Amino acid sequence: MKILLFGKNGQVGWELQRSLAPLGQVVALDRHSREHCGDLSDLAGLTQTVQALRPDVIVNAAAHTAVDKAESEPELARTLNALAPGALAQAAQSVGAWLLHYSSDYVFDGSGEQPWSETDATGPLSVYGRSKLEGEQLIQAHCAKHLIFRTSWVYAARGGNFAKTMLRLAKERDSLSVIDDQFGAPTGAELLADVSAHALRQVLHAQCPRPDLAGSYHLGAAGVTSWHGYAQWVLQAALDAGVALRAKPQDVLAVPTTCYPTPARRPLNSRLDCSRLESAFGLTLPPWQQGVLRMLSETL
Repeated sequence: MKILLFGKNGQVGWELQRSLAPLGQVVALDRHSREHCGDLSDLAGLTQTVQALRPDVIVNAAAHTAVDKAESEPELARTLNALAPGALAQAAQSVGAWLLHYSSDYVFDGSGEQPWSETDATGPLSVYGRSKLEGEQLIQAHCAKHLIFRTSWVYAARGGNFAKTMLRLAKERDSLSVIDDQFGAPTGAELLADVSAHALRQVLHAQCPRPDLAGSYHLGAAGVTSWHGYAQWVLQAALDAGVALRAKPQDVLAVPTTCYPTPARRPLNSRLDCSRLESAFGLTLPPWQQGVLRMLSETL
C-alpha cells in the first residue's frame, strides 16, 4: 500500500510518519519537497502529484494554522485550508484513494457548555474557522472515501506548546495570568497519529474493507479543562517531578478571554463529543492528563 502524506514536518505530520510506516510505503512531503509538489498553495501541482504517485491513501496534515494571521490574509487561508483539500479530494476520487483530513472545533461558534457532536450546526467565528469548514464541505462533495477528523487544543513534544510556555514563564515570574473561560481537552499529536493509523487499518482491511466508515468524526482526548486549569496541572506535575519553579499552581491567576484581545475570536467551548469515533472504530480515548504527562516526561 502507498500512502501520500502532506505536511510531514508539522506537529501531527511528524508523528504520522511514525504511525503510518507499518501500513505500507509512506511518501511524505512538505512545501519544500522537490521531487513531488507538497505545497498546498499550488493546486495544480497537488493534482499532478496524486496522479503521478497514484496512492491508496492521501493524508493531509498540512494547513494554515496561524489563526490570528488568517484574519489579515483570508485568501491564503482559504487556499490552504479549503481549496487545497478540495483539489486533493477530486484527485483522490480520480485515482480511487482514501483521503484523511484534519479539521477543527473552530467550525463551531463555541457557545454553550455541551460537547459538540458531528451533527451540530456549525457557525465559525473567524477566517480560520470558515476556511476549515469550507475545506470539509469540498471534501464531502468530491471524495466518497474520506475521513475528516475534527480536533482541538493540539500539542506535541516536538516544538513549542502551551505547557512548555507555562513552565518557562513559571521559572521566570512569581505569578501568571491565564484564561479561565475557554474549555477543551489538550490533545496530543501522537494520539491523533495513532488513531489515524488505526482507523485507516480498519477502512482498508484487505479481507473486509469498510467504505461505510467514511465520514466526519470528532477526535480528542477525554475529559475537559480550561487553559487556567491546564496551566495549574502542568505546574503541579513539574513540581512533582522535582522541577524548581518560582510560580506555583496557586500563583496562576484566572482571567477572562477579554483580558487578551486577539484579531480572531476564539470559541469558549471547544469540548468535542468523540463517542461516534469510539463506537465506529472500537476505541477508548485516554484522558488528556495521560498524554500531557507523557509529553512532560520527555521534555522536563
